[in-house]
Amino acid sequence: MVRVEFLGPIQKEPLELNITNLNELAKILKDDEEMQKWLENSAVAVNDTLVSSRDIELKSGDKVSLLPPVCGG
Repeated sequence: MVRVEFLGPIQKEPLELNITNLNELAKILKDDEEMQKWLENSAVAVNDTLVSSRDIELKSGDKVSLLPPVCGG
């Protein structure tokens, strides 16, 4: 199982999913109307390392974090 965490202003409880890559996660989250606005703008980290590819292999125990853009000063 992979733990998916939503950080910052994304008001969503963590998920535990049986997925093998970020493409699978994107398909699941696209069906969630609340998440659609965050998907295109959020950075993604796997085990606290930012990633740019959805093809990264995930294994049981991995943590995926969605980091929405922030602004401030």
